[in-house]
Amino acid sequence: MLKRIVPFAITLGVIAAFSWTLLFLYQKSQAKPLVFKTAKPRVMDIVKKAVAPGAIVPRKEVTIKSRVSGVLDKIEVEPGQPVKNGQRIAKIRIIPDVVSLNNAEARLAAAQISNDNALLEATRYDKLKSQGLVGETEYNQVKLNAELKKQELEAAEANLQLVKVGASKKSGAISNVVYSTVDGTVLDVPVKEGSSVIEANNFNEGTTIASIADMNDLLFSGTVDESEVGKIKEGMPVAITVGALGSEHFKGTLEYIAPKGVAKDGTIQFEVRARLELVPGVLLRANYSANADIILEKHEHVLAISENLVKYEDDQPFVEVEKAPQVFEKRAVKLGLSDSIDVEVVSGIDANVSLKVQDGTDVAPPPSPKEK
Repeated sequence: MLKRIVPFAITLGVIAAFSWTLLFLYQKSQAKPLVFKTAKPRVMDIVKKAVAPGAIVPRKEVTIKSRVSGVLDKIEVEPGQPVKNGQRIAKIRIIPDVVSLNNAEARLAAAQISNDNALLEATRYDKLKSQGLVGETEYNQVKLNAELKKQELEAAEANLQLVKVGASKKSGAISNVVYSTVDGTVLDVPVKEGSSVIEANNFNEGTTIASIADMNDLLFSGTVDESEVGKIKEGMPVAITVGALGSEHFKGTLEYIAPKGVAKDGTIQFEVRARLELVPGVLLRANYSANADIILEKHEHVLAISENLVKYEDDQPFVEVEKAPQVFEKRAVKLGLSDSIDVEVVSGIDANVSLKVQDGTDVAPPPSPKEK
């Protein structure tokens, strides 16, 4: 009896396993049902803009140069310090040129000799005048010559002092002191005490002692690609974002577009500048990197959907609206302004509809009886 039951049980087990395998393979071969995600339209602002990378710069920045050559003896300002027009910035110790010093000393010696001779001549004519032996015209000519020689001597003395120390005691002229030429803030002092400086002249721009700018009048200076420059014009509003300040935004107005582009990295770039409206309490530093969104067009509080929800059929836009759970129908829509991410919907749907987002996602098949 047992010998009959065992083969029968084995045969039954093989048949059951084979049947379960067929059922499993059948379920695996069935197409998985699709479940479509949906999204609703939303009310938002649509802004079409051109983006310009650049930096924050002062409108007026000047570099203060030395008018004499020598060694920087003292610096009286530091970066970040406000200065006034005419304020002392630095003092230079002049190292006189040997040739210039020798010429100045020679001119002084010659002027001294001429002056002494003119004084003797004037003294002699004084005696002759008192005796009535010389005419008024001749006497006045001698006195005038004496005065001229005296002025030449004083000029030679002052010139020698200027060559030696850069200052004249008699005339009060000072050439070795550097003064600010504008009101503003010191941005940079690129030299240090003890450094050699070169005078500014027709052949050399001279050593920069300091850079000064008005930090209350700032600009955004950046570039726009040639594909965007035809869409912008002076007077357009600009939203400026400064990377160093995080989410802080500044308003501005576009005031300059370069008439000529410059080739850069294989593209043509046009310089643009925008006036910046300062925010009280927010400190801006020169050359902060920034991005400017030049607002081409803006629609506020409009019904909008994501661009990827829109499909086209014969160049006509449409969306798929959910009529029942996982049942969709096509509906034509009229689109408005787009910012390349979201697009305004002028007509065709309202805010209450649900729209098909994507083609679908796989859903796992129901578990088999064996898995339960």
